[in-house]
Amino acid sequence: MKSEIHSTDTHGYSEFVFGSTFLLIIEFAPRIKGLGKQKLVAFKPRSDYEKLGYVLLPDTRVREAVIEKQWDEILRFIATIQLKITTASQLFKRLNSYSNQHSLYKALKEFGKIPKSLFILKYRDDCLFRQSIEAQLNKVESSNKFSKAISFGHNQEFVQSEKEEQEIAESCRRLIKNAIVCWNYLYLTRELANEKNETRKADLLATIENGSVVTWAHFNLHGEFNFSDEKMVDSVGLLSPKKKG
Repeated sequence: MKSEIHSTDTHGYSEFVFGSTFLLIIEFAPRIKGLGKQKLVAFKPRSDYEKLGYVLLPDTRVREAVIEKQWDEILRFIATIQLKITTASQLFKRLNSYSNQHSLYKALKEFGKIPKSLFILKYRDDCLFRQSIEAQLNKVESSNKFSKAISFGHNQEFVQSEKEEQEIAESCRRLIKNAIVCWNYLYLTRELANEKNETRKADLLATIENGSVVTWAHFNLHGEFNFSDEKMVDSVGLLSPKKKG
C-alpha cells in the first residue's frame, strides 16, 4: 500500500523531512507545536506580498543558490530511496551523523522550507485538513496505548537478553494485538449483518467509520487463558456455520 499522507507529532518533523516527502510525492502533515511561531519563506521580497495585500507575509526568502548547487545530489538521494537501494532511515542517519551539517542535508533542508510554508498556509485555511490530521494522530496515540496495554508487565520493557527471544516476545505481542483486532472486526461484522433497522445500521456504520477497531477495554488482559482445543471454540457465534470447524 502506497502512503500518500504521513502525520506525526512535533518531535517527528523537520524541514529536511518536508523536502524529502515532497519529492517522494507523499504529503507530510505533522502537528507542529507553536505553529504561529514558524517562519514562512517565499521567492520574492516581503514587500512584494505587502503590495498585493496578503494577510500572511513571508519572514525570509528561499536561498535558491543553496538548493541549485546541490540539486543533482538531491535528485540522486530521492532516486536512491525510490529504487529501494537503501532505506530512507539509513540515509537520514548517515547525513545526521556528520559533526557539521552535510551540504546535501543543508540544501534539502532549505528546499523543505517551501513545502513547509505551503503546509502552514493550508493548515490555517482548511478546517477539514486540520481535523483529519488530528484524527489520524489520535489513532496513532491509541495504537501506542494499545501496545502498552498488551505489554503491561516489566514497564513495557523486554526482559529477554537474546535477540531471538526478544523477537519471539514481540511476535507474541503482535499476535495478541491481531487477535483482538480480528475479534473486533468479526463482532462488528455480525452486528451489521444482524441489524434490520436501517437507521440503527446507518448509525453503527457512522460510528465504525469515525472510530477505530483498535480498542481493548472489553478484554481481560490480566487473566489466565486456556488455548486448548476444547476451549478454542466460537462460543459467541461470530463465525457462520460454514466457516466453523
